[in-house]
Amino acid sequence: SRLGQRISGSRRRTEPRGRVAFERYPNRDSKPPAPTPADCAGREGPRTAEHEAPGRARFPSHIMIRFILLQNRQGRTRLAKYYVPFTDAEKHKVEHEVHRMVSNRDQKFTNFVDYQNGKIIYRRYAGLYFSLCVDSTDNELVCLEIIHLFVEILDHYFGNVRELDLVYNFHKVFVITDELVLSGELQESSKKVILDRLGILERIE
Repeated sequence: SRLGQRISGSRRRTEPRGRVAFERYPNRDSKPPAPTPADCAGREGPRTAEHEAPGRARFPSHIMIRFILLQNRQGRTRLAKYYVPFTDAEKHKVEHEVHRMVSNRDQKFTNFVDYQNGKIIYRRYAGLYFSLCVDSTDNELVCLEIIHLFVEILDHYFGNVRELDLVYNFHKVFVITDELVLSGELQESSKKVILDRLGILERIE
């Protein structure tokens, strides 16, 4: 309590330096008592590499993705994954507007564009635009890392992925997307884990 803090503070001012520590642990060789579970409740120490799975990147789990779009330079959508409800007419409108924004945007500008009450995070790889729509308060750099992770997984799975791979193997692209993002949230951040799961699915088929 505040009163207890005042009392303890007044005692420390009246005692010489170093005496408080010696009175708390009279024997210098003795160790302080181990904290009880009640003392540790609600406290979480700094996470180290031991807490992380091998090969797992550190991504915050609170990012909410509204939709994912893969479009070529001509505006044809190769992948569209929506995590919020849209009608068919709204989907066509969204895809048209997103492509118009990202394709006509000057390269000297950032890869973040405000869109409705959120923002579009996009990145171009060869002739494809990878776009995410997220909340306006989400971290843009983390979204760019998610896009890059997605591209790396596609490249490792198909082997130097091309646009035709996405066209003729669209069902596999949807499976990869579900392994990475589920219900609009990042499901798995380890490329190795996702590729291992995809390998298991290949053997089952």
